[in-house]
Order: sequence, then structure tokens, then C-alpha cells
Amino acid sequence: MLTSRWKAGGALAPGSPVLVSVTEFTAHAARDLPRVHLAGLRLRRAWPDMPGAVGMWLWTAPSRLRCGSVAVWRDEAALREFVGWAPHVEIMRRFRGRGAIRSVTWEEHDPTRGGVLLRAGRFLAGAQADADAAAGTEAGVSSERLSR
Repeated sequence: MLTSRWKAGGALAPGSPVLVSVTEFTAHAARDLPRVHLAGLRLRRAWPDMPGAVGMWLWTAPSRLRCGSVAVWRDEAALREFVGWAPHVEIMRRFRGRGAIRSVTWEEHDPTRGGVLLRAGRFLAGAQADADAAAGTEAGVSSERLSR
């Protein structure tokens, strides 16, 4: 799995609980994966100005036709605002029917970047967790707090 660098949002959350949202899109056809990932990169550009966004990573697993995001939000209301944001809605409509999507959210009370990525990786890996760990997915896990 390839992961982008951390992209900080404008909502700092030192010492505050946050909401983590992990999404996974699995394309039905390989030709759609680059377009979906590019759409995510375009949304990522707006992250610093996104209300309630603490930060995020994009990820892709091209050989598995999968891509998605790990986003950290100030709270559930901020996530709901993003889900209803017109550019996000347009992307979801454009790629509806071109793959399967699944997601999970959870609250973190003392989040670190490494801890968030580790838990997200376990969700995304499912039965592949042991193989991914052996391949180095967990290597270099950061204990850096979620901030800029």
C-alpha cells in the first residue's frame, strides 16, 4: 500500500478527541482507479481550508484496484459537512457503479499519526494484516501527535 504524506487541515486538535474516517474504494476495472485517485488528490488540495479537518492521508494499492483516504476530523459534524460538500458529492456520483466502497469511523482520544495509520491499516488489510506487517507496513510507525 502506498500512502501520501500527512496533509494538515486547519483544525488543530492537541489534547482533544478526534474522529477518524477511513474509506476504501475498490474499482471494478483497472482503468477507473487512476481517475478515482486523481479525484482524491484534487480534494486533498482543499484540505487546509476544510472546516473541521485536522489532517489526512491518501492511500492506494494499485495491484488490488483499491484506493482511499484516512481522514482525521474535529468531530462528526465536520465529517458530515465534508460528505455533503458539492465537490465530494459530484465525485461520488461520477464514480457510483464503478466500484465498491466501504468505510469505518472511530473516535481517538489521544491520537498519534502512527497509531491512526496502524489501526486504519488493520481495517484496510482485513485478512492480509499479517502479510502486510511482514512486508513492512508497520515499520516506521510514528508517535508524532496530530498537528502541522
